[in-house]
Amino acid sequence: GSDIIKAMGADVATEEVRQAVLNVLDQHFRPEFLNRLDEIIIFHSLSREHIGKIVDIQLKRLQNLLAERQITLELTPEAKAFLSEKGYDPVFGARPLKRAIQRYLQDPLAVALLDGKVQNGDHVVVEEVDGELHFNPVREAIQ
Repeated sequence: GSDIIKAMGADVATEEVRQAVLNVLDQHFRPEFLNRLDEIIIFHSLSREHIGKIVDIQLKRLQNLLAERQITLELTPEAKAFLSEKGYDPVFGARPLKRAIQRYLQDPLAVALLDGKVQNGDHVVVEEVDGELHFNPVREAIQ
């Protein structure tokens, strides 16, 4: 059914999409099985705007972890757009996003912590430059 939803596009009425998907279900499953289902829910593909909101949610989780070390994290809009782009897949939606945040943000940040480039109490500004994320720590006094 997902191929039907994608093919029909976002501008098609929800009821039209629902009917097309139900027709496919009728062709593939016996009525006895379909009758046992309480409800059939149609999910639509995530938009880039949705992915941006999911990036914000994932970043809050990382910021909470860093708060234990009194490190604050600030991403420029370009850095967020970079993560959204790397973590979005039209087929898989936001599933690759967690891996993208791990690969492009968490892992390099962990290395910067181990190397002493980022220290407890720092405010870290993350920028996207030439297709890479750059970490710019600003030393702040720990209180």
